[in-house]
Amino acid sequence: MARVRKALTIMSICALALTACAKSDEPGAAPPPGQQQGPVKIGVSLPLTGDFSEPGKGIQEGYQVWADQVNAKGGLLGRKVELIFRDDASDPNRVSSDYESLITQDKVNLVFGPFSSRLVIPAAKVAESYDMLFVEPAGAAAEVFEQGFERLFYAAPAIASDHYDYLADYLTGLPADQRPKTAAYASLDDPFAQGTAYGLRDRLAAAGVKTVVDEVYPPETTDFAPIAAKIAAAEPDLVVGGTQFEDSVGLVRALQELKVQPKLAAFSTGPTLAEFPGAVKGAAEHILSPVGWSATATFTGNQAMVGRYRELFGGAANEDAANGYTVGQIVEAAVNAVKCVDAAKECQDKLTEHIRKSTFDTVVGPLSFDDKGRPEQAHMIQQYVGGKVEIVLPEQARTAELVYPKQDW
Repeated sequence: MARVRKALTIMSICALALTACAKSDEPGAAPPPGQQQGPVKIGVSLPLTGDFSEPGKGIQEGYQVWADQVNAKGGLLGRKVELIFRDDASDPNRVSSDYESLITQDKVNLVFGPFSSRLVIPAAKVAESYDMLFVEPAGAAAEVFEQGFERLFYAAPAIASDHYDYLADYLTGLPADQRPKTAAYASLDDPFAQGTAYGLRDRLAAAGVKTVVDEVYPPETTDFAPIAAKIAAAEPDLVVGGTQFEDSVGLVRALQELKVQPKLAAFSTGPTLAEFPGAVKGAAEHILSPVGWSATATFTGNQAMVGRYRELFGGAANEDAANGYTVGQIVEAAVNAVKCVDAAKECQDKLTEHIRKSTFDTVVGPLSFDDKGRPEQAHMIQQYVGGKVEIVLPEQARTAELVYPKQDW
């Protein structure tokens, strides 16, 4: 009888096991192994307040659109993506402590980069010290790539000093009697902003264009009248601003008030934002800016990103959002290729090596990287023409002819 009871007990256990297996596909059943590990936590510190809050918010939205679309497809390796954001308030010291905390306390699986070269360098140092992959959307200054980072990749078409290459080619290729003779430069004291302005300055100076003003101002500057007065006195053919958003607006307004009338005006970052024309009160026409992305481009995922951005945020996507989204595209492709997504050094090594040797289809076009993490492509040049943003350089991407000289302010 004891043997019978024992046999019945074993049969009962087996029956229960079979029942559990049979119910595993029913609602409320245990999730598949990938989901049992919980979400893929991605840590990001961004300047959501402070000097870089405007583009910082755009980067955040790009990350959010990417995560939304990835989760709609089932996540990364079957695990939902969870973005953990910190506000570094545009402070390099705070961004360092944010990434330290995200890695050691929040135990994130991955980190994505912040906005601005000033913040990317200290953030990347922390990531590097923990052997974490660091793909970033907005650290384009030359010094970013002089730190010896082995895990950093800049997810945009070109570094800062190369942003204006197409414009430099255009201007230096003009007949001598049409080429600008003098140029004035005003730049935010920021490695990215200065990098864009000085990349163009150096190309034009080598071609004989004389620099008549070269001003650098601190990030807290709000009164641009003194700089505009120097530019007005020099009467340059070309005005170039190494700018973010608020300072680009301040400079244009100050130049407009003094009726400075250059033949051409170019500013980095600011004019690429939808708020720019309204902020400069009608002075946007014919202003140029380097741009790494276009809403009308047919690059991989671009139209889907543009549409989903509008659904989530009720407006038009901008370049900052596109750059944030591009970070996600690159990391997603790497994760799917190497089949791991955790903070262990072995996995981070695999992800890093895959990105280093691959080319990625993204919303800003095909991207590949050199041995320092620099992109190997180039920026387009946009111009406001008839109140619309048009791509005027290079020729193969052109949606309108470049207007030169510009209309008066």
